[in-house]
Amino acid sequence: MKRVARTLEVVLHSCGPLFIALACAMTVPLVLVLMYGEFHQGPETLEAFLLPAALSLFLGIFLHKVLRARPLSRLHSALICSVGWLGFSAIGALPFMIGIHSTYLDGFFEAMSGFTTTGITMFTGLDQMPKSILFWRAMTQWVGGLGILTMFMLVVSRGGSPHKLFGAEGHKINVDRPVPGLANTIRVLFSIYAGFTCFIALALFALGMPLFDSICHSFTTLSTGGFSPHDASIEYYRLSGYPNYVWFDYVITLGMLMGGTSFVIHYRVLKGSWKAWFDNIEARYWWSFIGIFVALILFERFVRVAPLTHISATSLDFWRRLEEDFRLVLFQVVSILTTTGFGTRDINTPFFGEAARQFFLVMMVIGGCVGSTGGGVKVLRIAIMGKLIRREVYRLRVPPRAINSVIIDGGLVELDEIQRVGGLFFMWMVLLVFGGGVTEYLSHHNGYAALSGMFSALGNIGPCYIPVAEMGQLHPLIKVVYILGMLAGRLEILPVLLLFSLKAWRS
Repeated sequence: MKRVARTLEVVLHSCGPLFIALACAMTVPLVLVLMYGEFHQGPETLEAFLLPAALSLFLGIFLHKVLRARPLSRLHSALICSVGWLGFSAIGALPFMIGIHSTYLDGFFEAMSGFTTTGITMFTGLDQMPKSILFWRAMTQWVGGLGILTMFMLVVSRGGSPHKLFGAEGHKINVDRPVPGLANTIRVLFSIYAGFTCFIALALFALGMPLFDSICHSFTTLSTGGFSPHDASIEYYRLSGYPNYVWFDYVITLGMLMGGTSFVIHYRVLKGSWKAWFDNIEARYWWSFIGIFVALILFERFVRVAPLTHISATSLDFWRRLEEDFRLVLFQVVSILTTTGFGTRDINTPFFGEAARQFFLVMMVIGGCVGSTGGGVKVLRIAIMGKLIRREVYRLRVPPRAINSVIIDGGLVELDEIQRVGGLFFMWMVLLVFGGGVTEYLSHHNGYAALSGMFSALGNIGPCYIPVAEMGQLHPLIKVVYILGMLAGRLEILPVLLLFSLKAWRS
């Protein structure tokens, strides 16, 4: 028990600055409480942020000052990641419980969905919610976008700990740092992140989107989170008659692509290396996936609906309809593949055929690039598994002594990494089946819809084939499974499994 207590002390002490940072973040929505006069409607919105902020501040100071600092091992770092996300979500749930009187479980679910940038929501009636609550939802996703633990690196830097924490949280397979030194790397990445966020917000505002909506959508677009202040998501602007809603779609599509692409690539491009868009295998797979899925879904739509066959190709209406179909399909493919989850058309509507719905499930597994804010298995790992299959076929045609290593971008992929990729993919499949089985057993949804719910949670995506209005009515155990699925997807499974390992806590 002493060893367990010592490990717990190491983990909780390191989480202290995280809770202090969270307390500071929770004071930001108070500006909106004052700006929109929400405190006149009752004390709930003011208390919704003051009380959790005070709790988080006290907890952070207590953990950091009272508990002793010890050197961090890689195992400790993984546990800190899991405990940090759970702690953030536990406190981040309180504004929802106090401000809009949700149950604590639903608030915890919403906070976890935000901090993991998943985007599944328990709430409807968003258009009538207090602005401060909507802003907090968006802010949780922006904070979680590049990783709470990478933000922690800017707060705490002692010895070798930051490197170990960064490695435990980062979605990467031997991804090169853009600049030497971990602290410089974090600063560069967050500078790009903040800069792109401002670009998206300003572009949307300049096109006529309300300022509040522009800021919220900039937070949740680049973080590939997908929370919107409207129940209808991005389709709200078309339904409400905004004249530039078409340009909103294109700007948000660009923003989602920014979030789903490796930030190392962004850095190289900003430094003038335009070939970075295509000079590595993951980038080539990434653009190929987008092009192939857009082409397949458009082809299915033209075959199934034939929307343009009765319109002359020389008419303006023909080109408008063609542009609309292309834009809507491109938006949804990018939204799912980057694991953002915004919608200009609900994926359950007849606009998308059965083949498209199958493709969306495949995209949910693939996800974004390594080193991006996207979820999923990651494009690079799909590329490695593709190379591995080609290698096995090749081995059948050559002598046993022939060289048959897996080569990615001119470098040898170590056996340990191949085994890790295979193990992660296997665990993905196990968790998908488990979550789908629990959902089907404890709800009225069929296997197809039930499985899509866990696809969405584990892939950190949001949309699934369970209607949003029914998410809040799911059995509490399903919600708990999805919460663990969201956390496992964000931390890539292994750190979450360590939470349940007594040997890990005895290290």
